[in-house]
Amino acid sequence: MQKRIPTLRITTAAVVAAAYAALTVALAPISYGAVQFRVSEALTVLPFLMPCTIWGLWIGCILANLYTGSVIDIVFGSLATLLAALFTAYFGKKGDTVKNRLLGCLMPVLFNAVIVGAVLTWGYQIRPAPEPIKSFVFNAASVGVGELGVLYFIGYTLLRQLPRIRSFRAFVDRVNR
Repeated sequence: MQKRIPTLRITTAAVVAAAYAALTVALAPISYGAVQFRVSEALTVLPFLMPCTIWGLWIGCILANLYTGSVIDIVFGSLATLLAALFTAYFGKKGDTVKNRLLGCLMPVLFNAVIVGAVLTWGYQIRPAPEPIKSFVFNAASVGVGELGVLYFIGYTLLRQLPRIRSFRAFVDRVNR
């Protein structure tokens, strides 16, 4: 027997996709480039609470990266968000502890630093250096610092505060049924 996907999960993922893409494009000057502060990445904490948002984040990132027009960015940048969301959901399933929340927030930082850092280095050749490894380390660090700021100032705050809102908790319970 085939399991049906509840409409609420699909709708939730779609709203997250739209929010991610809209936030990224609306804040384009700080969302793209070697030094980026992609505010929409704060939404990558949502799979910790609602695993169905993994797919919304992935699709939202694809849509946002279409704005760049670069196939390498669309494929690999979106892959970074997908992997980060999968691992964030994994830590959410392990339980709502400070350790798991911190590790869940760390996943987008790590995946984006490594994958987007590589895209910037070898795909766009940002800061080409005689030694490509130094260039990669610089690009990964610049992306990682932006992600760190977004995830630990905005994302972690969302992860701590949203479950305290009774109506949000009720919504999460309905989505996760």
